[in-house]
Amino acid sequence: MLYPHPKGGPIGRPSSFEPMSATLPIPAELEDVQVVTFGCRLNAYESEAIRARATADGLQDAVVFNTCAVTNEAVRQARQAIRKARRERPGARLIVTGCAAQIDPAAFAAMPEVDLVLGNAEKAAPGALGDTSARVRVNDIMSVRETAGHLVDGLKDRARAYVEVQNGCDHRCTFCIIPYGRGNSRSAAAGEVVEQVRRLTAEGYREVVLTGVDITSWGADLPGQPTLGQLVARILKLAPDLPRLRLSSIDAAEIDPDLMRCLAEEPRLMPYLHLSLQAGDDLILKRMKRRHLRADALKLIADVRAVRPDTAFGADLIAGFPTESEAAFENTLKLVEEAGLSFLHVFPYSARPGTPAAKMPPVKGPVIKDRARRLREAGDAALQRHLQRQFGRVLNGLVERDGFARADDFTEISFSGEAPVGEIIRIRITGVSGGQVVGQITP
Repeated sequence: MLYPHPKGGPIGRPSSFEPMSATLPIPAELEDVQVVTFGCRLNAYESEAIRARATADGLQDAVVFNTCAVTNEAVRQARQAIRKARRERPGARLIVTGCAAQIDPAAFAAMPEVDLVLGNAEKAAPGALGDTSARVRVNDIMSVRETAGHLVDGLKDRARAYVEVQNGCDHRCTFCIIPYGRGNSRSAAAGEVVEQVRRLTAEGYREVVLTGVDITSWGADLPGQPTLGQLVARILKLAPDLPRLRLSSIDAAEIDPDLMRCLAEEPRLMPYLHLSLQAGDDLILKRMKRRHLRADALKLIADVRAVRPDTAFGADLIAGFPTESEAAFENTLKLVEEAGLSFLHVFPYSARPGTPAAKMPPVKGPVIKDRARRLREAGDAALQRHLQRQFGRVLNGLVERDGFARADDFTEISFSGEAPVGEIIRIRITGVSGGQVVGQITP
């Protein structure tokens, strides 16, 4: 499952799985149309499709808000941005879409600033952005059966590209509203994915990231029920010129044998896994309706490290889930070090109306805030341990911007020397600075 920025707002700095710029770059031919994105990388990917559709439809003087519904704060900030846009661009057409619009279209339709509300299934449809026949067009997302047919050439930053292989989710975690915004799981056909990766490789991209809402469920709705591991193996075989393939956030309950085999045998599959763990206490995991227990997560991590020792792990963790006792929280806190996690996304629990967890006995707000702080401190310490282990090593880094690269295992590297964006270079690590290692380009 993909989640937004920990503070629930518009997405921030660019990286593989962390949120990116809230306002996507505006091409010269569409300088009066703005796309504002909240939430996860998948939303950012789909904003690329919205931009392309706006160009094709000839949309002018408009702002499109691609919203997120994971937290109340994300919804609040979207509404705030809409009001601000109306003040700054009084004559522009304001269009609201995304998960928050899908789940509660009436709330956005009630805003006088909004001209059009579109559901997730409608947002990239031909002509939808300019259609004035109805102010609200939001269909039943659970009725959507088509695969990710709006695939484009990938959301691209200067260094890497992202390919949506799956959308929706069949699971019903008690805290999560996203299935009601995205619908049930549906997969893009393997042939379409492979062809897209091949095109991106031909365009010169050295790294491709597979993304979706629940990518480890990829293939369950396709003929023969292929697995994500089989898709990865097929991509690596049929796109031999692609140097680096990376996975976005995955569910710890669903790593299949083929994916494990790829991790063990294929160095082009990057040794970094971001796990949707959410908690480290069995009772809380059961109340969340997760499909793994604490021991399952630890075993998975150990099994991956047994076949790929250089793998680094990140995780999503929720602080202050309803009924969470101090002892239960301590189990989650201890998991950070016990599992050897390196990168954390910590989320204070946010009750979403319509979810079972919203009806459970809540943890007090100040307690939630304090537990989130303690988890983040544990995450900072874990990151420092990870960075210190890199001292003296030579890492391969994909250059994201001048003087900054990303290692195979997702480590941020600040380096001295010149190298073009998008190239993979070798960097000898000489120190640590903040949340990064520092080094020099080496032959």
